[in-house]
Amino acid sequence: MMLRNLLLPLVLGVLGTAPAVAAPRAAVKPVMKAKKSTGSTGKVQRSRGTKAIAKATAAKKKRPPVKLTRGHRVARRVGTLVGRPLAAQGQGKVPDDCSGLVRLAYHTVGIELLSHGTLPGENAVSAIYRRAQRAGALHPRNPSPGDVLFFRETYDRNRDGLRNDGLTHVGVIEAVGRDGTVVFVHRGGGGVKRSRMNLRFAAQHRDKGGRVLNDYLRRAEGGEDARLSSELFVGYASASRL
Repeated sequence: MMLRNLLLPLVLGVLGTAPAVAAPRAAVKPVMKAKKSTGSTGKVQRSRGTKAIAKATAAKKKRPPVKLTRGHRVARRVGTLVGRPLAAQGQGKVPDDCSGLVRLAYHTVGIELLSHGTLPGENAVSAIYRRAQRAGALHPRNPSPGDVLFFRETYDRNRDGLRNDGLTHVGVIEAVGRDGTVVFVHRGGGGVKRSRMNLRFAAQHRDKGGRVLNDYLRRAEGGEDARLSSELFVGYASASRL
């Protein structure tokens, strides 16, 4: 009897206790392993850069070369003649004077400026001017490289002491500055050289900084002052129309 009384509570305790339910575990995300850098991105970028350079180089090769205008070709040629005697150019067909220099410069574009000949008593400068006039090439402003420029009374051609010699000098424009200063090449008493002319400041030899605006083309003689290029200028002839 005593044993049953002891076992009964024990049995009831076991049967009456509910089993413990474990709380559901949260889903565990798989840990992603960091990928090792292989440098593939850098290789791709380098590859793209190399291809871009190759394409740009190929485009440059395909691009046609810039074709110089007639005037620029003449200007480039006349610049190479500075300081060199015309006789040394292997051109026996032109005289060693201002007209010969201009003709030689234009030979590089296949033009003979005296192909039409000269009239009786006409000098070569006047003949070239007549050609330009007939071709409609003369203009008073907006000069360009390669244009011919004409001057009058640069010396006493007929030696009568008077200013009645007409056109006496000619040159070729090599470059035009932003301020309007024209750099031209001509054959003077000292050989083939560069001189300047700026019609905006026609009465000035130099500016305040000492830079030459207009060179002297006629020396002082017979009681008269020397004359600047701007004072003796007549006009231009367009290289594209000659």
